[in-house]
Amino acid sequence: MNNIVVFVLKGYPRLSETFIAQEILALEQRGLDIRLVSLRHPTDPHFHPVHAEIKAPVNYLPEYLFRGPGRVWRAWRAIRKLPGYANARSVWLKDLRRDPTPNRIRRFGQAMVLAHELPANVTWIHAHFLHTPASVARYAALALGLPWSCSAHAKDIWTLPEWEKREKLEEMRWLVTCTKTNVEHLSELTHASDKIQLVYHGLDPDRFARGNRTYSDRDGSNPESPVVIVSVGRLVEKKGYEDLLQALALLPDGLSWKMVHVGDGPRLPSLRKRAEELGVAARIDWRGAQPSTRVQEAYGEADLFALASRIAADGDRDGLPNVLMEAQSNGIACISTRVSAIPELIIDGLTGFLVPAADTTALAGALEQLITDPQLRRSLGNAGRKRVLAEFDYKKGMVSLAEKFGLAKSDADLCESHFMHL
Repeated sequence: MNNIVVFVLKGYPRLSETFIAQEILALEQRGLDIRLVSLRHPTDPHFHPVHAEIKAPVNYLPEYLFRGPGRVWRAWRAIRKLPGYANARSVWLKDLRRDPTPNRIRRFGQAMVLAHELPANVTWIHAHFLHTPASVARYAALALGLPWSCSAHAKDIWTLPEWEKREKLEEMRWLVTCTKTNVEHLSELTHASDKIQLVYHGLDPDRFARGNRTYSDRDGSNPESPVVIVSVGRLVEKKGYEDLLQALALLPDGLSWKMVHVGDGPRLPSLRKRAEELGVAARIDWRGAQPSTRVQEAYGEADLFALASRIAADGDRDGLPNVLMEAQSNGIACISTRVSAIPELIIDGLTGFLVPAADTTALAGALEQLITDPQLRRSLGNAGRKRVLAEFDYKKGMVSLAEKFGLAKSDADLCESHFMHL
């Protein structure tokens, strides 16, 4: 039998986590035998084509313990007999004293079900996200005496208590994360900073990059042919859509534009209301959550792309938004903010525009400049595309990640590694 690695996910499949699906598929194609375990059932109305290509089976844990009492009871009775159970329980109780919430109780119950239902030849547990998935992976790994690791991303890093980050970093074998900003922050929390490695999610150019883009000459002067601004993102605080609406309202009255938004989220009703208050609602097309094919269609319509990321009140923030890489790979001129790792991708004035977060006046100025200057849009779009394809191809990260899971380099990886060092 092959050794199996279990990936613990918060929810699967999810439209907003294409980067995780891309990684799972790439590791499968390199020979890793994966089982997926999800803490939640899917809620999105659509899925991406990449999800259909993944062969790994999925086991859904009871999202709420009262919905699966039999599974939880059987798991606890079996796992409590293992030598590692006392340690797992002790660690969990220590966590519970500092975080006495139903969520913490739920994670331990899910961990017991995970540990009980794993195939016998599982040799490793890997969590995607440092918060709840890593807690479930950690408790299960302690009970079973297995090694575990983690891929950390954005919210899971910046909203987690420092004590919890420190202790998880101490116990896990290694952690990969997708931005230099994340690496620097997490390295400050552990003496074993060599455990932490930067692995950009990157972009699969075969799925997203589109060459030979036809650029429009629209400059905002023709009401019959408005400049199309596209934005893709969940409607949550850290995406800054309130700021983007305010900036759009600051544009000159005679400028002709419209905005297409793809994505869903809890702030949609309030954002629709705010657009009405600002007098821009008639120019905005809210399309909701869409599969990647429809997202690609939106990129095809775009004259420019805008994402006004900001730091939320609870500390949540973007890492390096994949939608910016997708837009740039399509040759679209992008405007975003100097938040987190976005400056690691966009070079202000060369491959796109960056403005300070929450500075709606600066954002409006950047929007106006790109709306009225089609040649500048073409220049930034071409430069952004070249940089993304050269520096953010996901295959580079996959070489490092595959090695961490003990996979031998393929011939393609060896060639790529050779050329990377020439």
